[in-house]
Amino acid sequence: MGLDWAWLPQLAHGLKITMELTAACMAMGAALGIVLALLRVYARGPFLPLFWLASAYVQFFRGTPLLVQLMIIHFGLPSVGIRFTPFLSGLIAMGLNTAAYQAEYFRGAIQAVKAGQMLAARSLGMTRVAAIRHVVLPQALRLALPPWSNELIYMLKYSTIVYMIGVMDLMGVARTIAARNFRFLELFSLAAVIYLGIVLLLTFALRWVERRIRVPGLGSAGRG
Repeated sequence: MGLDWAWLPQLAHGLKITMELTAACMAMGAALGIVLALLRVYARGPFLPLFWLASAYVQFFRGTPLLVQLMIIHFGLPSVGIRFTPFLSGLIAMGLNTAAYQAEYFRGAIQAVKAGQMLAARSLGMTRVAAIRHVVLPQALRLALPPWSNELIYMLKYSTIVYMIGVMDLMGVARTIAARNFRFLELFSLAAVIYLGIVLLLTFALRWVERRIRVPGLGSAGRG
């Protein structure tokens, strides 16, 4: 049995939802992850409770399955009066989850920047916050790009779980069409090819960006 080209518009709409969800959760994860990383590196003295809070967050979201987190947010929170749409539930669960991993990428990258650079910035009269913003973070974000690129690919693939709560992403659309006509092999194979194509395109684009922003002599941070 061959492919039915009438499936493509529906699958294209599902792919659009998948890409929107992935982009939004990565943006949310990056913003929260940078804050968590800074707290884990620099929160000391009177700010030590923030260090422990950030560490607990990272350990919880890295130590529990994303699917469980998604179920708690979408099916558990309504029992206490908090309800989200399926798309928003998926976005929150994925964003909170990836923030924990991105925090570790950023933390490793920040710690890979030589301490002498902070000392040099402070000796020039920069405040600690200014030195972090203008000296440490620009270098750290370059170092974090390779593992961050992997996280983008992971989240694109992990987004397939949101069909379980009713989000009509690429996987959800493929599952729905297959359930109507029992063409499971064709639909899921086509979905797999689409995912593979997107992953290859993203990989190529991100490798190009890495080459463009690489600073000679600046090392590379590994996955934390």
